[in-house]
Parts: sequence; structure tokens; C-alpha cells
Amino acid sequence: QIQLVESGGGTVQAGGSLRLSCTASGRALDSYVVAWFRQPPGKEREREFVAVVRWNPSSTSYADSVKGRFTVSRDNTKNMAYLQMNNLKPEDTAVYYCAADQLAGNNDARVFDYWGKGTQVTVSS
Repeated sequence: QIQLVESGGGTVQAGGSLRLSCTASGRALDSYVVAWFRQPPGKEREREFVAVVRWNPSSTSYADSVKGRFTVSRDNTKNMAYLQMNNLKPEDTAVYYCAADQLAGNNDARVFDYWGKGTQVTVSS
């Protein structure tokens, strides 16, 4: 079973940048689709899709709200995935989660079996 740990969250001013990391252990990450989701404050029952990188590192997709500002990537040699977040906005404030699944037929949070515990990102105006 694969375990995931997120890191790199913090507090930043609007317009700033952060880079989140997802470290995998227990299994090789290269057989998993890796996605990032976020849970904004006051929306404890919703995890919204942010970005996904499939088995092929060049196969990525993004939520419209982050397109052009966020970049998802993976380094299978290090068993890690990343989310580079630029031009951050206050509405990006959320707990960010890394998730993995071996099939992941779509970007719905319900299809991802493995999750990290999340890292807090706070963007001040």
C-alpha cells in the first residue's frame, strides 16, 4: 500500500508562490495517477479538483480556476510529485491534498484510494 505525505504549505501574500511536494512510500509512484485536491475553509465536505498528472508525466490537466498559474509534475525516480503554485490569490486558501490511484478513470475525488493528510496554504490579501 502506498503512503503519501504532503509538505511545502504555508502563508504567503497574494501574488506570491509556493511549491507543494508529495512524497510517496511503500510502493513505486510510477504505477499511480497522482492528483492534487483542495478543501477551502468552511467546505469540510468538499474536496475540489486542482490538477492531475497521469502515468506519463507530460499528461496533465487542471481546474479552470488554476490553469495558467499552477503546474503539476512528478519525478518517479524520487517517488515524488509536485504542485508549483504561482500568482496565488486569497481564494486559493485551502488545505491541499495529494491523492493517488492506479486506475483513476476521472478526476473525481471519490475514485482516488490513497490520500495524504494535507498541508495548509493560506494566501493573504
